[in-house]
Amino acid sequence: MTILYFIDIVGTMVFAISGALAGRDKKLDFFGIAAVGLITAIGGGTMRDILLGSTPVGWMKDLIYLAMIGSGILISLLFGKAVLKLRRTFFMFDTVGIAVFTVLGLQKALTIGVHPVIAIMMGMVSAVFGGVIRDIVCNEIPLIFRKEIYALTCLCGGILYVVLQRMGLEQGWNILTTVLFIASFRILAVKFKWQLPDIS
Repeated sequence: MTILYFIDIVGTMVFAISGALAGRDKKLDFFGIAAVGLITAIGGGTMRDILLGSTPVGWMKDLIYLAMIGSGILISLLFGKAVLKLRRTFFMFDTVGIAVFTVLGLQKALTIGVHPVIAIMMGMVSAVFGGVIRDIVCNEIPLIFRKEIYALTCLCGGILYVVLQRMGLEQGWNILTTVLFIASFRILAVKFKWQLPDIS
């Protein structure tokens, strides 16, 4: 098991917990909570694979993902209040998760042979689209459409990855550098409340 794969499946579970907790906040029934948890966890990767024409989509080829999603939903149902107390810890997992999902999505797109600009977009889709679907289903304005810097970190990280790849940096170091960049950017943006300008 590679470190990227480990972070990927843990990040999938964290996203499932995030979605399930959002469903709990909206007082949905069990099925509703489970559905929101599922789409949050797999939404980004599924949309990426469909757009790239890569089917069956990734989570259908590895049942570990469904097991992790189910575990995340059960944790949210059984220990929801305790999980909320660990919000800062889960923020860190979520932050590393979007960084890894960005790189994984970008790499998959580049492997298929699409233009680097499209690959960067696919990296962002992998990282944030599940959250977009979650927010829409829960009748919220998606986080990436608000002033908080979120998707921008993924786009900047994707650009960095492609630039470093063109410069000939070894792939392992490129992955590490990009993941650390995205995670650091996201943490600093939240800590110092960086926001995009309001043009309304």
